[in-house]
Amino acid sequence: MFKQRVVFVHGAGSFGAAAWPKQHGLALSYDALFLRRHGFEPDAEPLETDFAADTAIVLASLADDGRGEAGGHVVAHSQGAIAAMMAAVQRPDLVQSLTLVEPACLSLTAELPASAAHRALMQPLYDVRHQLSDEDFQREYLRRAFSADAPGATTPEAVRAARRLRLQAPPWEAPLQIVPGVPTLVLTGGWEPLYEEIAGYLRETGALHHVAAGGHRPQDSAEGRRIIRSFIAEVSRSQHAQAC
Repeated sequence: MFKQRVVFVHGAGSFGAAAWPKQHGLALSYDALFLRRHGFEPDAEPLETDFAADTAIVLASLADDGRGEAGGHVVAHSQGAIAAMMAAVQRPDLVQSLTLVEPACLSLTAELPASAAHRALMQPLYDVRHQLSDEDFQREYLRRAFSADAPGATTPEAVRAARRLRLQAPPWEAPLQIVPGVPTLVLTGGWEPLYEEIAGYLRETGALHHVAAGGHRPQDSAEGRRIIRSFIAEVSRSQHAQAC
């Protein structure tokens, strides 16, 4: 039985399947791929952000799967939403739908109040990130962005995670454009004006917007999982009906 492809694009923290612990069940109904963005190989040195490379990874995952089928649904979290949107702009024929969870698409909303305030808070930190240690950057980033304490780098993977975070480019530098004609859902946690502002902007351009509990990870809540699954299923039914 043919399964439609669903591609998951992680944010700045966990990657691959570990970034989507509550979405693994979708593999029962879909051909689910859990990507690793550029510089997120588990045993390799982290690399600087490359938006074009991330976009190429997403598009490669949507290419012909060997069964004569190409394309699929893309679900992306936080900074992963940048590559998802860029892929949809480049190849809208391959992206059947976009689900953007707490999307860090600040280059679209740079002039709006919450986005401008966030950049004013974070830009001084990014300006000196190459002069800071990985752990110092991580500590200050989490304090400014989430009012949270850094867990401390006590394992080799934690050390690499702190370096990956420091090497992530500011999201407001991403070359984003609005995606034309691709069904889009924005899911936010309702906890942070920044993400609600971005969601509102995308809603005005045609996206659906839902709020579910869960802070920066609403995809992990029962309601968030239901919303994502229902959206993909509804888009699939609509596109199938149009093809018949």
